Amino acid sequence: MQQPENITINLVNWQQAEAYLRQVRTIVFIQEQLVAPELEWDEMDSRAIHLLAMCGNQAVGCLRIIHYEKVGRMAVLKPWRGLGVGKMLLNEAIRLCRQQGSKQIAISAQKHANHFYEQAGFKITSKEYLDVNIVHVDMRLDLD
Repeated sequence: MQQPENITINLVNWQQAEAYLRQVRTIVFIQEQLVAPELEWDEMDSRAIHLLAMCGNQAVGCLRIIHYEKVGRMAVLKPWRGLGVGKMLLNEAIRLCRQQGSKQIAISAQKHANHFYEQAGFKITSKEYLDVNIVHVDMRLDLD
């Protein structure tokens, strides 16, 4: 898969990049996937580290990392999907968790994205369940 040119993956915190992170997640989760705003925003945002995919001054994707052991809230804007932005975000998250000495990474994945995560080495560790009215499964990547 060709990775888009001019995309940078930036390590940020909530205080630095809240406007960009809110913009991407609002479009993807609240507008497209109809997640209620009160379920999208939580106290973990201010405690997590975030990766922000930028093309120039435009935010095109993001994800958050909690304690270098859990990856979540991955979102890529529709025009940028299928171009490798999600793969860039996930690979950087895996690299950072490894660098911090983590033994594994957990993710609650939307069912339609299972294959994407399996390509990165994640394995399904749960039965399907509903989270914010979307079918999910738990997945884990062992880093040993």
